[in-house]
Amino acid sequence: MAHDLASLTHALLDAARKAGADSADAFAIDGTSVSIDVRNGGLEQAERAEAIDIGLRVLMGQRSANVSASDVRPETMEAMALRAVAMAREAPEDPYIGLAEADQLARDWDADALELFDDSPEPAPAALEDDARRAEAAALAVTGISQIDGASAGYGAQRIHLAATNGFSGGYARSSRSISCVAIAGTGTGMERDYDGDSRIFQSDLRLPEDIGRTAAARTLDRMSPRRPKTGAYPVLFDERISSSLIGHLLSAINGSAIARGASWLLDGMGTQVLPAHLSLTEDPLRPRIMASRPFDAEGLATRPRTIVKDGVLTGWTLDLANARKLGLQSTANAARSTSGGPSPAPWNVALTQGSESREELIAAMGTGLVVTSMIGATINPNNGDYSRGAAGFWVENGAIAYPVSGITIAGNLRDMLRSLRPANDARPWLSRVVPSLLVEGLTLAGE
Repeated sequence: MAHDLASLTHALLDAARKAGADSADAFAIDGTSVSIDVRNGGLEQAERAEAIDIGLRVLMGQRSANVSASDVRPETMEAMALRAVAMAREAPEDPYIGLAEADQLARDWDADALELFDDSPEPAPAALEDDARRAEAAALAVTGISQIDGASAGYGAQRIHLAATNGFSGGYARSSRSISCVAIAGTGTGMERDYDGDSRIFQSDLRLPEDIGRTAAARTLDRMSPRRPKTGAYPVLFDERISSSLIGHLLSAINGSAIARGASWLLDGMGTQVLPAHLSLTEDPLRPRIMASRPFDAEGLATRPRTIVKDGVLTGWTLDLANARKLGLQSTANAARSTSGGPSPAPWNVALTQGSESREELIAAMGTGLVVTSMIGATINPNNGDYSRGAAGFWVENGAIAYPVSGITIAGNLRDMLRSLRPANDARPWLSRVVPSLLVEGLTLAGE
């Protein structure tokens, strides 16, 4: 049974006022998810979940507390409010907390224009199972594939609503549809695996299951009989599948929470060059049909496009209200939250300037080096940017892929790595992080 999320959040606010809160905000989420897993041509697991969660944050002066529940009865909401107020009275003071001012709040947004929800009928479990079976069958049909670790298909639909005593009240819905497949080749210590998958808001945008299965199989076979290259310093191409992780480290370093704590290797980076001069990094939370799009953030501020790095120079942090106040700045409308916690900064859709060369052209330009297609583990020093990760991929000799490699470690410093980026032109435009393959010079590889 569908709940009226707006009514629930306003009931929570009423309960908070009655309990004595100075101000409050309430967050409600309900959703449905269906997931189907197949293996060896048979159904392995089918799961459907329906849930509703409500969260309340109350403020007593400069003290706050958060409570959450999945029970929406009036008596539960009353108890939540009483508990939150009691907790807030005992909480330490924070001079930077507080709701948005009325003139900061989002107004007149158009959630429908963002196309975050596919209003076509929810797919039947049989249809999801058919997608997973088709992906598995396509992968198994490729000569050399010995088994499928798993093929899955899923659907999700979610509604959210945020309301606060400052007068804000708004909500929207989003949906998702996904298919994935993991293929295996070889046996024993010679076994290799790889995957492919796709996740979209609209069913009509989703890639065909057969394409996903065949791609997973091809990637797996390409990894067979890996070697370990000689230890040394080489150029490394981060394949488009994993290149966004490099930009993710940059985004983590400019997160307002890290900056306010003084725990970032880019603490002194504002106004300095962090990328090559011909590259920019932009954020656009208003891109239609993109997973991280949203009309307003978790504090009710209107989201908007912004330039994070312009012509290589860092122009701003990622901020919610509290961290902006700590730094004497304005929020960038990047607050995110769950029902059980308060707001914190998070990036939305980002895009890095694409290059003019293809992935293959960058490989040809490498001479000798490494193409990384997967990584495991991470050791990142948040204070100085030292970087070390396990990696696998392909060795390049004379500008051409020579053989697969695995069991190696790549290391460098993120400041130097990011300033030397050379992008390809192969970014997928429908992702929330549109980042092409990235060539980085002079990383240290630990192999044989």
